[in-house]
Amino acid sequence: MSDSGEFKEIRRPGELEFIGRRGGEPVQLVPADVIAAVPAAKRAAEEANRDLDFDFLDDRVVLTMLRERHLDEEAMFKAGFKFGAPLAIVGFGAIVYWGGVAQYWESGRSQWIYEVAAVLAVLTLLFFFVRSAVTHWSDPRRQNLRARARRYREIAHIARSGGGDIPKRYPHYGPYPFAATFNPEVEESRRPEDEGQG
Repeated sequence: MSDSGEFKEIRRPGELEFIGRRGGEPVQLVPADVIAAVPAAKRAAEEANRDLDFDFLDDRVVLTMLRERHLDEEAMFKAGFKFGAPLAIVGFGAIVYWGGVAQYWESGRSQWIYEVAAVLAVLTLLFFFVRSAVTHWSDPRRQNLRARARRYREIAHIARSGGGDIPKRYPHYGPYPFAATFNPEVEESRRPEDEGQG
């Protein structure tokens, strides 16, 4: 397709592919034997297997984990946008309206009513935004998923640094600096796609 402003259709992932970045193109899974061929990466994977109760050298379970991580990222984005966009619009609108109109009203009572209404609206939206974020970030099953995805990324980077044939930035998403604590006591029966996406 040309670069003349036409929309580019994003294809669905194939049998051994996953979405490496929200809204991005499918990425081919690097086979475990490529990672295991680098001794340092193999050692890191074996250590991670023990630490996170997960087989990082099993292509099938790694592919499932990466696909679930994408669903988790999509769910977090949707939840953040659902309340974050209205919060930003209402907050910006309240400031602009105050700066251009409300502060010039002659009546102090009208200004007070406006201030109270604006603060209540912003605080209400902020409450729902924070509650939604905490729900997604603090879910222990999701945290386990993120912890494993983060460790897999580290293993892949070790393999590439050791000469493995691994694409740059693979698996093409950033690390989870927060909410990626592994909780070994958590049952793995539910997955992110089993939960509500909103």
